[in-house]
Formats: sequence, C-alpha cells, structure tokens
Amino acid sequence: MTSIAAASRSTALDVRMIDIGGQMLRVGIKPGSADRPPLLMFNGIGANLELAAPFFEALGDTEAVIFDVPGIGGSPAPTLPYRPSTLAKLAHDLMRQLGYDGQIDVSGVSWGGGAAQQFAFQYPKVCRRLILVATTAGTIMVPGGASVLMKMASPKRYVDKGYMRSIAAEIYGGAFRADPTLIEKHAAAMRGSTQYGYTLQLLAMLGWTSLPWLWMLQQPTLILSGTDDPLIPVINAKVLEKMIPKSTLELVDDGHLFVVTNPVPHAARVEAFLSEG
Repeated sequence: MTSIAAASRSTALDVRMIDIGGQMLRVGIKPGSADRPPLLMFNGIGANLELAAPFFEALGDTEAVIFDVPGIGGSPAPTLPYRPSTLAKLAHDLMRQLGYDGQIDVSGVSWGGGAAQQFAFQYPKVCRRLILVATTAGTIMVPGGASVLMKMASPKRYVDKGYMRSIAAEIYGGAFRADPTLIEKHAAAMRGSTQYGYTLQLLAMLGWTSLPWLWMLQQPTLILSGTDDPLIPVINAKVLEKMIPKSTLELVDDGHLFVVTNPVPHAARVEAFLSEG
C-alpha cells in the first residue's frame, strides 16, 4: 500500500481514480444527503485532498467532492499547462461524470478560491452557492509580507516536513503560532506535491484576476477570512465583499488555515449557509 493510499484509508473519504477526457484525477467523495446539492471544493496550492479531510468529516450530512489538481497528490501531471478556465471545465465534467446533473455548491480555499470564482462565473446555472475561504480576486491583490510570499512560492514545505514545521507559524499564523501539535498533524497529512505540479499551479494564476466580472456573480456568497493571515490580509476579503453583489463577509479570529485547524465550527457555518433559503 502506498503512503497516499494508506492516508486515504484513515479518512471518511471514498478515494478513487477517475478519467476525465484523458486526464486522470484522484478524487475524494464524502457521502451525504441526496436532498441537497453536493459541495465541490477546490483545494489550496500544492495541497492533496487528505488535507481537507478534517473539514469534510465535520460537514455532517452534506455530500462533498474534492480532487487533487493535475500534478498534485495522486493526480498525474497534465500534458500541457492549464488555466483556471481549464480547471473549472475539468471540475464541471468530473461532477457530471459522478452523476451530479443538477446544481452544485462550490467552495475554494486560498489558491482554490480563484478556481471557485472562475467556476461560478463560467457555469452560473450550475453553481448555486459560493463559499470563498482565505482567498483573493487573483493577481490584483494586497499581498502578504515578502518573506512569507517567498516561502510560499516553493513546494519545499510539501516535500520537507522539517521545513514545514519550521515555517508553519510564520506563513499560516493563527492557531499554528500557539499549538505545535497542529503543525505535526498538518505535516503528517501532506502528500505528493512536485516542483513541476506546483509550478503549473503558480502559472495557472499568472495574470488571472476576477475583478472585471465579480459584479456579475449572482450566487449567494459566503466569504470567510482570518484576521491573522500572513498570506492574504483581510483587505482582500473586503474587496471580494464589495464586488460580489450577494456576498456576506465573516471574519475569523485565526490564521490562513482555520478550516483545517478548527474545522467543526466552520463546517457548521458552511452547512448553515448552504441550508439558507
């Protein structure tokens, strides 16, 4: 059994490999109620699906889907580079192949928040509600500190767990500053990021911004942002709230990865939002 497969067995996710138009994707599915739309989640840069498992397991009866982006985790690298629009279509086709033919809810964390915005814009009739966590409108953003961004630009933290332990508090902030055990748990769940796959993710967002069309998004949108986020300052969430017509911003007294470090209350908030109306 590979280390990735072993990690999958320890979560509530049904993990499988699925061919979407010639691109193999490693997909995690959390079973849930068929009485509401499923939740599709786009993960952060370099992040394999196991890192989202604690949040998924806290989601109660919400059915949820996540996949390793091509070149990350267990998904083979693509033949060609991709853009957010490419990834949105890949995710759309995945959900259809899984049998979700109606509307779905879409969420995105950090880098994945850009992909989630693109999905909502590209498939407005498919995306019912949108959840944006610790994210921005793309390259036009108010950045974090230069030292923090330099450390984020390399996948070293995903292949060198000692390095991750040494920088986690600095780049993620919040609960990581006070509780070293959180760093150990996070490092233990990391799998499979490569320099090539990570570079493809960086290039995908190069020059991309949602600012010109955010005002066109009509989905009810929940925006969550940590007040101690060294990577993405709160001002970016306020820009999203200002630009998206039906949005609500809620600030969290934590850092960049609050859905990982404290998943239960945030999963409950997400489920409450998805149940509104």
